[in-house]
Amino acid sequence: MGTPELISPRSPRVVAARRLAKRNFRGKDRRFIAEGPQAVREAVEHRGSDGEPTLVELFTTVEAAERYADIIDAARATGARVHHASDAVLAEVSQTVTPQGLLGVCRFLDSPFEEILAARPKLVAVLAHVRDPGNAGTVLRCADAAGADAVVLTDASVDLYNPKSVRASVGSLFHLPVAVGVPVEQAVAGLKAAGVRILAADGAGDDDLDAELDAGTMGTPTAWVFGNEAWGLPEETRALADAVVRVPIHGKAESLNLATAAAVCLYASARAQRAPGGCRSVASS
Repeated sequence: MGTPELISPRSPRVVAARRLAKRNFRGKDRRFIAEGPQAVREAVEHRGSDGEPTLVELFTTVEAAERYADIIDAARATGARVHHASDAVLAEVSQTVTPQGLLGVCRFLDSPFEEILAARPKLVAVLAHVRDPGNAGTVLRCADAAGADAVVLTDASVDLYNPKSVRASVGSLFHLPVAVGVPVEQAVAGLKAAGVRILAADGAGDDDLDAELDAGTMGTPTAWVFGNEAWGLPEETRALADAVVRVPIHGKAESLNLATAAAVCLYASARAQRAPGGCRSVASS
């Protein structure tokens, strides 16, 4: 590959990428950073609703370019600019302690909430008041794994494009529609109008997840609302839901963390919806 093309952390391209660590610059440029081979591979394959490639620029060390030649070739094929950079340059731009040698600059990819509703979703995760970026990314990954149709981040939640959120999603950010900045009242009202049942996940909920499953009420189109890691959902948000559901604790654990509870709830709905008599679409419910 030869000598790295970008040897100075003060290069304009490096400076432009490095500033994406800050939310205000991400919003201004409508760009975010995806790090590592898994995330970059997903970014290379993803296209926005306008058909344009999501990846616009790729920084790679010489060693990574040799190891992941298929990713580099695919990135070039999309028209993305590829820069061979020194380890020092990658360290300047990276938000990880040990950079993996591949770092992509990507276009924003969130979807309008109206498009999500128009697709008639049957399983949605709504993140209301979720402030920890790692938790947000992990819940997004859980939603993807459970086969959810979309994720909604309310205006009181963390930035979807926070580097920690992107890393925690492990590529799932590129797999399913995500709406951002939607007021929780608007999210709930829109989903209800689309025929979706709203379940608020809360450890102090009156309804028990096992009882919901036993009653056969989980097979309908459902949106789970997940709250803040420390103090859960405020009463006004709980009041918007059709039911407030707790995950039963059968052992002696004090509670479940947000991501674990989200995985349990989403998989419970996914299993019920795939069972005989469960919903296949909103139209059939």
